[in-house]
Amino acid sequence: EYRNIPSVSSILECTEVRKLSDEFSISNVTELVRETLDIARGKMSEGGPAPSIESLTVEILSVARTRWRNWPVRVINATGVVLHTNLGRSPLSSDALQAACEASAGYSDLELDLPSGKRGSRQSQVSQILCELTGAEDALVVNNNASAVLLGIASTATGKDVVVSRSEAVEIGGGFRIPDVLIQSGAGLKEVGTTNRTYIQDFEKAIDENTGALLSVHASNFKIVGFTHAPTIKELSELGQNKGIPVLHDIGSGCLLDPSRFGLTGEPIPRYSIEEGADLCFFSGDKLLGGPQSGIIVGKKHYLSQLASHPLARAFRIDKMNLAALNATLLHYIREEAEEKIPIWRMLSATKHQLLERAQILKNRLGGLLTIEETRSAVGGGSFPGFDMESISLVFDNGSPDAMGAKMRNCETPVVCRIEDDRLIFDLRTVLSEEDDTLARAILQNVNG
Repeated sequence: EYRNIPSVSSILECTEVRKLSDEFSISNVTELVRETLDIARGKMSEGGPAPSIESLTVEILSVARTRWRNWPVRVINATGVVLHTNLGRSPLSSDALQAACEASAGYSDLELDLPSGKRGSRQSQVSQILCELTGAEDALVVNNNASAVLLGIASTATGKDVVVSRSEAVEIGGGFRIPDVLIQSGAGLKEVGTTNRTYIQDFEKAIDENTGALLSVHASNFKIVGFTHAPTIKELSELGQNKGIPVLHDIGSGCLLDPSRFGLTGEPIPRYSIEEGADLCFFSGDKLLGGPQSGIIVGKKHYLSQLASHPLARAFRIDKMNLAALNATLLHYIREEAEEKIPIWRMLSATKHQLLERAQILKNRLGGLLTIEETRSAVGGGSFPGFDMESISLVFDNGSPDAMGAKMRNCETPVVCRIEDDRLIFDLRTVLSEEDDTLARAILQNVNG
């Protein structure tokens, strides 16, 4: 009977619930108690028994721990996917973390020119560094690359057509489709060429008095191979210049280092895009650049001035913490220390020998609970599709990989692995070296637990 259900006041008097009230306030906890009691009444209406005060208390504490927890929590990435979108993509360097903390811990000169005491621009510092790194005339930073592309098209081609190769009218994940972006920006889509072969003549034939821009999009998360052809940015830029039409280049990941040194090829580099004549080049800050989430636009000053004064520029404005972290990340490239200081480049540049040394130390510490095997890692984040890298992994094959994987995700510092051939793989390429001790403790706790 409903009268057997404990009252709100009796539950609030329980020791553990009182502690919860001290931490999260009596009003919030009271609301949670009432919510839990409503659920209990619903179950009773379907024939369930009246809950005890003990069971209700357990449920309330469980819901509170889940609902009011600190989030997101740090995890160890042992999946072997360097730019894992579900795990937040690029970890920040210690300098970038410190810069973000300093920018947000108190007031800052975000939009103040300290020497003159007059209003300044939040863009000026990073814009100057980006121009140095890419060779561009000007630069603008927004909150993500999707915003960057939308702003670029809205500023240059609203009410007009954007010409794009049929093979590049792509969806790059999360429902981000180039045709949809064009619609939202107020521009029309004019596809040219075929899925596998498009020539510069196709672009030239499509140009008319209503053409607003020529767009090239790097197919960042898939590859078309075999009988293919696409015009170069240089060809598009020469055509655009002759016709007085801007050329927009969405390169996606935005790699500022030469990745061929690590056996990775096929990813556009911003400087090359600018050198080949692109008027605007768009890329992400939290992928191969190794910084915080941001969208970076570099290119001709004339077009960047248009973008900066567009109403959407304010809507897409980057915040001070990400801006500070991005500035610190870019300084690593200026100091030529990106490989040593930026976590994703430490991962991508790690040799198989270096990974094997770490694996041997971990295996010895674990007492042979896991084996060492050569595996393959992926860059991820829509970068270098079809490429993978040699790696070294610790392998658990003594029991259910699903059960062990669930235990690892439930650790104080969760560990996210991958399952391969019915075995649990701890890929060391994506485990930061300073996380090795934490990883070893988590494995020991769960294998022996």
